[in-house]
Amino acid sequence: MTDFPRLLTALAAAEVRFIIVGGAAATAHGSARLTQDLDIVYDRHPDNLERISRALRPYAPYLRGAPPGLPFQLDCDTLQHGLNFTLSTSIGAIDLLGEITGGGGYEQLRPDAVEMVIFGSKHLVLGLTKLIQVKRAAGRLRDLEIAAELEALREENGELN
Repeated sequence: MTDFPRLLTALAAAEVRFIIVGGAAATAHGSARLTQDLDIVYDRHPDNLERISRALRPYAPYLRGAPPGLPFQLDCDTLQHGLNFTLSTSIGAIDLLGEITGGGGYEQLRPDAVEMVIFGSKHLVLGLTKLIQVKRAAGRLRDLEIAAELEALREENGELN
């Protein structure tokens, strides 16, 4: 089970620049669906990569689904040479996304992010309209179902776009 408050607190305490996307963003906007992991799009500047590795290091990050014993170290070099990482940690699952389909990376998504209070702390969350757009672009059945639910929520809230 993912401990969302601890993951978010660890990232915020290290001053990691990130935007919550995926299922956690949908939940923040009112979706009734549950998610098993925290999906974030992270700023890829080297100082932020160091912050990410420092924030997650105490929680033994490892490639989710990889056989035990494979050499893996989450550090700035690893993050620089990769883009998207699906990780298991001792406090839950987190997906570090350098970019997402239909939205791009941190710099492209930042204008569409909104600040929301989640578990008592302020975090950037992908805005509802852009979240619907990227869910549709992903094209998977579950993403399309979530997009439809989010569109209904947007209509209920009287939002046009």
